[in-house]
Amino acid sequence: MIPITEFAGRDVAVFGLARTGIAAARALAAGGARVLAWDDSDAARAKAEAAGVPVTDINARDWRTFAALVLSPGVPLRFPEPHRVVTLADATGVPVMGDFELFARAVNALPATQRPKLIGVTGTNGKSTTSALIAHVLKEAGKDVRLGGNIGEAVLSLAPLHAGAYYVLELSSFQLDLVKSLRLDVGIWLNTTPDHIERHGDMASYVAAKRRIFANQGAADWAVIGVDDSYCARVCTELTRAAVQHVAPISAGQSLGRGVAALGGKIFDALNGRTEAVADLTEALALAGKHNAQNACAAYAATRAIGLDPRAIAHAFTSFPGL
Repeated sequence: MIPITEFAGRDVAVFGLARTGIAAARALAAGGARVLAWDDSDAARAKAEAAGVPVTDINARDWRTFAALVLSPGVPLRFPEPHRVVTLADATGVPVMGDFELFARAVNALPATQRPKLIGVTGTNGKSTTSALIAHVLKEAGKDVRLGGNIGEAVLSLAPLHAGAYYVLELSSFQLDLVKSLRLDVGIWLNTTPDHIERHGDMASYVAAKRRIFANQGAADWAVIGVDDSYCARVCTELTRAAVQHVAPISAGQSLGRGVAALGGKIFDALNGRTEAVADLTEALALAGKHNAQNACAAYAATRAIGLDPRAIAHAFTSFPGL
């Protein structure tokens, strides 16, 4: 667990008591906050209490006493209309955030020498496989790796923060909608096709949510982005022109003058402007198919960005068991 100390001695409302909500309630309580947890579902409340999280009807409380509302990513934030607890928070000036924002603030509060490495993955498709693949490659390289977020454990259930650790985090668009402070050493946006429009209102808002994965990055950070669809390709061009962070385009079918591409069953590294074949995907049985070629390109670019040797990455691909 990652204790959240920012709200020690203060009241914090937690709404939505599935996996992430229960983890957030525990992390806040461990950090000294007075947690008031609630869910509209009788079953969810019962599950939370069975997990040791007391429940309190926040609808009957004075919202002006809350320091924050921690919202489950499954609860509507804006569309098709804000949930009533979001409306109450807005009306009383209570900041609304998700578990990833709590995580981000905890990381940002650390001295630079104690900060772990953060690798985040989003995309309409492939984010779970890519996240698991990156974690596998890092483990094979002997790194201290924690995998979670939208995959596996909730982010606040992961082992405590410390320098030398690598957090590989899968992020959905719902989770990204609830973050402001997250800065990733490597942010990965695999692809975009129309999805969850009922929760984002339109395609532009969905794309904007995904793009938040690159927010707050600086000159030392990396944006790894697929260029095989028009939405991501356009953002890649914009990021490259802005030159805020390093940008690594990836493709599963296009030859790239700069970036990482999969062609003819092989991965080609052109991150430094010189193209070199670095991995044979026919030897990685769990990475068959064009979709997995894109996942492998993203994992290769991400792990190269943090300093792994190309041969070690390629070797790790061959032992990846898949999901």
